[in-house]
Amino acid sequence: MRRSLQAGLLVTCGLGLLHVSLLTDLCLRYVKEGMRLPLVVSGAVLVLLGLASAVLDRGREDRDGDGPGQGHGHEHTHGHGHESRQRSGQAQGGGQAQAGHEQGGQEEGRQEEGRQQQRGREHGEHGHGRSHGHDHSAVPGVAWLLLLPALSLLCYAPPALGAYTAARQPPEPVTHTGDFDPLPPTSPLPITLSDFTSRVQEDRGRAIRGRLVRMTGFVTPGSGAEGGSGGWELTRIILNCCAADAQSVKVRIHGGPALAANTWVTVTGTWHPGGTLGTRSAVVALDARTVTKTARPANGYQDALPLG
Repeated sequence: MRRSLQAGLLVTCGLGLLHVSLLTDLCLRYVKEGMRLPLVVSGAVLVLLGLASAVLDRGREDRDGDGPGQGHGHEHTHGHGHESRQRSGQAQGGGQAQAGHEQGGQEEGRQEEGRQQQRGREHGEHGHGRSHGHDHSAVPGVAWLLLLPALSLLCYAPPALGAYTAARQPPEPVTHTGDFDPLPPTSPLPITLSDFTSRVQEDRGRAIRGRLVRMTGFVTPGSGAEGGSGGWELTRIILNCCAADAQSVKVRIHGGPALAANTWVTVTGTWHPGGTLGTRSAVVALDARTVTKTARPANGYQDALPLG
């Protein structure tokens, strides 16, 4: 992989991060809202590094452009000098041959040996130069795999976690510290799934009994949901940091229509009796009165109050 392509890969990765974090809110499918700024900074740094690398490499190539001419002149001069020494050696060898044939032959042999050693050194340096250049310019082909997530962020961002993930993990236990505040008289009462769960299983005052509440989440099919008898679960997925540590909060819905998985709905209803209210034995379930489809919120990983 050429260095220019490496710089292009850095720029592409940076643009992918900027696309999902700065130009759109797609990053909220994978991380919490608080991680958005670090993603923007990371994307900008990658773009700047790629551009700086491309500019520096271009300048290096321009400076190296004068190298071949200088090398040719050196080799040419060296060649003439070598030939001059060779002619001088031959003339000297001829004179020594007149003085003694044996002594001239030895001198010529030493000169030939020296020429062979010189050619060997030049060949070795040339081969080393080729190997050295190859080591610096070649990058393992596996590096191209880095391009796949960048292109994915630019062209097709993976969907957010939903019913498939929630159906394969148990609901996260919800705990409440301290005393519960009195519930407002609003009816239906807007409430989060986490607050509803803690009220059902931990509120000794049982303030949730008989109250009409309203919650928003997406549909996770339950056992028998296809037939309409097993109900389904109103679900929210909550992140601690990113999608890798996602946890789900679920409320089983009874009496509502069977809906497709991942459908976002707002449900009103009352607590479905089961177990002892205010203890861990109480079932986290709702007898639905109305089920209304709604748009997915921009940040689906927040267990927020329903709008309206």
